[in-house]
Amino acid sequence: MVIEYGVWVSRLMLGMVFGLAAAGKLLDAPATRKAVGEFGVPVRAVPAVAAGLPWLEAMIAAGVLIRPVAGLAAGAAVLTLLVFTGAVLRLLRAGKRPACACFGASERPIGGTTLVRNGILLALAAIVLAGALRYPEVPEILPADNTFGLTLFALLAAVLLWLVGELLAVRRRLDQQALTTLGAEGLPAGAVAPEFELRPADPGATPVTLADLLVHGRGVLLVFVHPGCEMCAALARELPRWQRRVAEALTIVTVGNGDPAEHAAWGAEQRLGDIPVLVQQGNEAALRYRVRGTPSAVLIDREGRIAAPVGRGAMAIRDLIVHPKVAADR
Repeated sequence: MVIEYGVWVSRLMLGMVFGLAAAGKLLDAPATRKAVGEFGVPVRAVPAVAAGLPWLEAMIAAGVLIRPVAGLAAGAAVLTLLVFTGAVLRLLRAGKRPACACFGASERPIGGTTLVRNGILLALAAIVLAGALRYPEVPEILPADNTFGLTLFALLAAVLLWLVGELLAVRRRLDQQALTTLGAEGLPAGAVAPEFELRPADPGATPVTLADLLVHGRGVLLVFVHPGCEMCAALARELPRWQRRVAEALTIVTVGNGDPAEHAAWGAEQRLGDIPVLVQQGNEAALRYRVRGTPSAVLIDREGRIAAPVGRGAMAIRDLIVHPKVAADR
């Protein structure tokens, strides 16, 4: 019976994933159409694909739970995931990183974590397919109360995950709204720099505060970046060279938001080396420093005060590095 229970649980898990994906797309149709277009679907086919994809996922979610069609639904899940993974690989090879929107509206661009997630889901779908073919009598042979309990638990877990996703989406929208209503961009020169606590992209590392960065008696340059921003990538490749020139007077760090693992991979790809890659919770640091957009940078002197207006773009950020305040500290 253990194997039969495993077959049913794997089907519940796959149904939950595809159900959440379908619900997210149906609830945010504009984001779905945008993502479908950015994934290279011909313009004329975008409306049809965007309308049909969530219903395909919904049918797969329901199908893997219905004994007569579970194998067919699992096969469709494998095929769908293979097509999506192939599209992600093609875009990454072309240097493009659109937002996934796999579970609805999202600003997170595709990357290595997308491929890892798809690999896990492909393995799960393959297990469901094999189980449906090898044990076609599941779930009828399982005790009805256990089958019902597992199904109810999966449904409640799906609802909880959906609610968490909605809360995170609301928080992102509130952060974006706050950024657009802050008034003048940046804090005035001479203002005390707000404290923060940012997570390093390296797993297991302790959070970093402004006080930690100022402890060596050098100024700090906070460079706000985003992994999906091409201008940020071009700028990041110059940061190690700039850091060597001002090592005695200035510490350069990058600040982003989102998945720490994605930022770690991005930092390695841009060869940031010893430059810390820090990740904020939501837009915590950007809100406190009134920074809008990327790439942007804030220069903080060694006394912990804002040394200059916000620099927007590579040239303005370079000007902050050669700022008279930095030169004087050298």
